[in-house]
Amino acid sequence: MTEIRYPFETPPSEGEATNVADGVLWVRLPLPMALDHVNVFAFDEGDSWTIVDTGFSTQKTKAIWETLLAGPLAGKPVSRLIVTHYHPDHIGLAGWFMAKGAELVTTRTSYVTGRMLTLDEQPTYPDETVTFYRRAGMDAAILEKRLQERPFNFADCVDPIPLGYTRIQEGQTIHFGGRTWDIRTGDGHAPEHATFWSREDNLVVGGDQLLPSISANLGVYPTEPEADPVKEWLASCEAFKQHAGADQLILPGHKLPFTGLPFRLEQMIDNHVGCLDRLMEHLQTPKTAGECFPPLFKRKIGAGEYGLALVEAVAHLNHLLHAGKITRTIRDDGAYLWQA
Repeated sequence: MTEIRYPFETPPSEGEATNVADGVLWVRLPLPMALDHVNVFAFDEGDSWTIVDTGFSTQKTKAIWETLLAGPLAGKPVSRLIVTHYHPDHIGLAGWFMAKGAELVTTRTSYVTGRMLTLDEQPTYPDETVTFYRRAGMDAAILEKRLQERPFNFADCVDPIPLGYTRIQEGQTIHFGGRTWDIRTGDGHAPEHATFWSREDNLVVGGDQLLPSISANLGVYPTEPEADPVKEWLASCEAFKQHAGADQLILPGHKLPFTGLPFRLEQMIDNHVGCLDRLMEHLQTPKTAGECFPPLFKRKIGAGEYGLALVEAVAHLNHLLHAGKITRTIRDDGAYLWQA
């Protein structure tokens, strides 16, 4: 099986674009976090552009886009915006582009969830969120610090999303950039995450569903505390294997475009299966989710990564619980204890 290769060794600089295929430009936008960038792809429609994903809504990102529109995008407008999934680094400027005349194209789940979250501003943590953190066994000092701060709100980095969009869904086709694309959706990282597979050549737009060297976060949140995103992720990887070819050029939401998708899908499956096996061994004595980082992560988890690590630990524990492999009880302080 062909391993992963990177045809483009260097990402485009800020405000610049790299041509990765006929009529396809790769743009990289900054993010203010450990994963410090998101990839965006622009597809030439002749007199306009279709772009896939947008970056965060910040003044800096908007300024970069103005530079891109005047420079590499040759002054042509963005007529259509395709959003792979509703996370802020992908849908953040949807409203901004729509105000400039772009059509928004995405899945129903991404549109409804993105619009709902921009309208749901919370000045303090809801009781349900605090209960969720306590049940996960969140470190007491980290929880206390969080409760003294304003929660992260979607609207902090996502422009208001107007009414109206064009829905896409699994099994349909869509035409952009001179190509016809099969739409295939995946789950686990984000529900109904859209990917696009060209019929004319070897291009695949993978978003965060198909990443080369990092694992997409699979998290459980207070909105659906019993969710099993690990099961959904593994099922999606298995489904994508039916369509994967070693020579396909995957255009991912982060890191570098790559080939070797069959190998990468097996690698992603094996990664989580290995995590689950190590977690089972770790749970020979009862643990909270907050005590389950060592078998899941290959590095020390700092304060900046703690929240994402915690929701991913809950996801793997939920998977084992729903599979009947572990049990769960409640400790006197309200934290769940999980045991094999």
